[in-house]
Amino acid sequence: MDMGAVRVRNGRGSNLKNAAIAFLVPLPSIIFYLKFLQHHYTCSLHPLLLANALFFLNVDLFFWLIGLLQSSHWMIDLYWTVIPVLLVHYYATHPALRHYNWWRSRVVILMTWVWAIRLSHNYFRRERWQWGAREDWRFTDMRRQYGRHWWWVSFFAVYVSQQVFLIGVSLPLYVVHSVDKPWNVWDSVGVAVCACGIVVAYYADTQLHYFVRRNYERKELGLPVVPNLEEGLWRYSRHPNYFGEQLWWWGLAILGWNLGQGWTFVGALINTMCLAYVTKLVEARMLQPEYRANAYRLYQKTTSVWIPWFRSSPLKHDSKKNT
Repeated sequence: MDMGAVRVRNGRGSNLKNAAIAFLVPLPSIIFYLKFLQHHYTCSLHPLLLANALFFLNVDLFFWLIGLLQSSHWMIDLYWTVIPVLLVHYYATHPALRHYNWWRSRVVILMTWVWAIRLSHNYFRRERWQWGAREDWRFTDMRRQYGRHWWWVSFFAVYVSQQVFLIGVSLPLYVVHSVDKPWNVWDSVGVAVCACGIVVAYYADTQLHYFVRRNYERKELGLPVVPNLEEGLWRYSRHPNYFGEQLWWWGLAILGWNLGQGWTFVGALINTMCLAYVTKLVEARMLQPEYRANAYRLYQKTTSVWIPWFRSSPLKHDSKKNT
């Protein structure tokens, strides 16, 4: 028997199994909420408390158990793009949240779908259109770091922490559906910032995708790979994809502030702090391969971390270092 054909069949079987799991896992929360709406249950829980309760039971506990059984916590990475969509529809239909501006709601729902489709497309493109082929490299590193304790540490490090992030950054989606105020210029500003974030992140991730693919093709042909991507948006920022993602969440924070709920900026702030830490990890990872280390150090000296800006001369940094 051809072992290559066996591996292909096994891979397809695993891909279909993971796809089925991904579609089925949110059903408990969805079915419960549909029943909740159908029977008009009187729930004493605040909409945010109910959202957190469903998240804890369906994502933290259920996803965690599946991750333990599969020895891979791949699913939370995929659901980063799905949960905000579920939340925005949850807030838009909750019986306790009936007084809000219809147009603002529809614009935010549409933008959330566009954001989610873009991010999902990038996820599957990066994973070569496979479901659950691998988990986030940061989780894999932590798995090695914590060893036999990872089974319980993962519950907090992977899932409970994600609840804080996702519920936090989605707070403006709640505010949009809990405050009735006419559309004004600051709504337009917030929407413009969100749209810019989606566009910047799309082009940055697309440029990175083609760079990785070209390097893979060069490697297959026995040609030397290009150490760094320094073209397009990446010429002006070392992490333009992160910059675009932050614009999206801070644009939503502007909407929350405009509706008199400035406290909702805390979600965008937490996300920015998280991305700052992730940036540090990514840059340390970029410096590990010898073929790329020197070129990336030079890239760090001349190129802005997040906010796109004109490149500086490496001689300028060397002169500062020598004075």
